[in-house]
Amino acid sequence: MTLFTLTALSQLQNAPFDTVIDARAPAEYAQDHLPGAINLPVLDDAQRAEVGTIYKQQSPFMARKLGAALVAQNVARHLQGPLAQMPGSWQPLVYCWRGGQRSGAFAMILRQIGWRVAVLEGGYKTYRRLVQAALYDSLFPAPVILLEGGTGSAKTEILARVAGLGGQVIDLEALAQHRGSLFGQDGAQPAQKLFETRLAQAMLALDPARPVLIEAESNRIGALRLPPALWHAMQSAPRVQIMAPVAARAAYSLAAYHGFTDAPERLMAAIFALRPYHPVAQIEAWQAMAAAGQYAALAQSLIARHYDPRYARMRAGLPPAEVIALPDLSAPAQDHAAEWLMARLGPGGACPEA
Repeated sequence: MTLFTLTALSQLQNAPFDTVIDARAPAEYAQDHLPGAINLPVLDDAQRAEVGTIYKQQSPFMARKLGAALVAQNVARHLQGPLAQMPGSWQPLVYCWRGGQRSGAFAMILRQIGWRVAVLEGGYKTYRRLVQAALYDSLFPAPVILLEGGTGSAKTEILARVAGLGGQVIDLEALAQHRGSLFGQDGAQPAQKLFETRLAQAMLALDPARPVLIEAESNRIGALRLPPALWHAMQSAPRVQIMAPVAARAAYSLAAYHGFTDAPERLMAAIFALRPYHPVAQIEAWQAMAAAGQYAALAQSLIARHYDPRYARMRAGLPPAEVIALPDLSAPAQDHAAEWLMARLGPGGACPEA
């Protein structure tokens, strides 16, 4: 058996494989997987549970016999489906949980066909240990500058504009699939391990000699935790604050979260979820605005009475941030902020006049 020994995450960037195959069950793959891996399970979730039950309750021999039959059936489907057009020169890397029976069985069949296949030594667990070392046991690899500002300050769009100008950026909310507020969830969030894989890959791409711009967050984005390497770097990082009028921020928020105004039941549910933080009368007032379609007034009230006070509490005790004051959040204003930040991220980190 040809083994691929992984000792650093960077090895995966230049590894000589055409395809990385995750042979684990779909539920395992959904939790986390190697970057770019495709899922071709040799046992699906139900089959894996069935084989495991037989192994524990009846006998290992019976479990292995059933497992071998199921693996053969599933690999045959993969060969006739996703792998049917692979040429003779195709070189895959296969892995399972520990680099044992599942990946070994799959690789043996592929090798018999004539493909030059390798198995990841130690399987997914080897990869996961490297991710944990990068995020939990090491220092963040580049200087950090935080971009902060109240809700609706167009921070996400400004980050994207800085990246478009060549700045070094990590968009944590995109990695976490969450816009950082009660109204901001963008579908189901990834599992913590998958979020960490995404973050580790973003960190791997950084130039250590250049600052990286990251949006200021708490230590959680939705249900996900920021790992120590990043959180410690963020706590001591210099900060730049976007300041814009409340009316402009409210208008921006309406555009950014239009899914709520298009689905009134979601908007009502989000307002209802604010009950632990506000008197009943305030919740009812917001619900009345929503019911009447007074979305601009609602957005301004939420910013002024909910988000800005929380933001002020979060910043209490922090040293003053550098400020970019914008008259509005139009495209030209966002461009101005991005250009200012690019000067901050450039050689020497000099700050222009805002």
